[in-house]
Amino acid sequence: MSQTYLTTEELSGRIKYDAKTIRRKLKDTVLIEGIHYFRPFGGRKILYIWEQIEEDMFKAPAIQTLMTGLQ
Repeated sequence: MSQTYLTTEELSGRIKYDAKTIRRKLKDTVLIEGIHYFRPFGGRKILYIWEQIEEDMFKAPAIQTLMTGLQ
């Protein structure tokens, strides 16, 4: 299985979010370690898995998320 690994800056260019926003707001809330990114060799560097992020970006939001604003 071939996957595309991206740094935060490379991901920023693809999804048009500032790299700081990815680090501060998306990482560990929307982008989950072990699913969307990993730390190779247990280090500090983060590599994002493009195919997983792209797939999740196009998923429809859960009905519970949509209903939250109606309560």
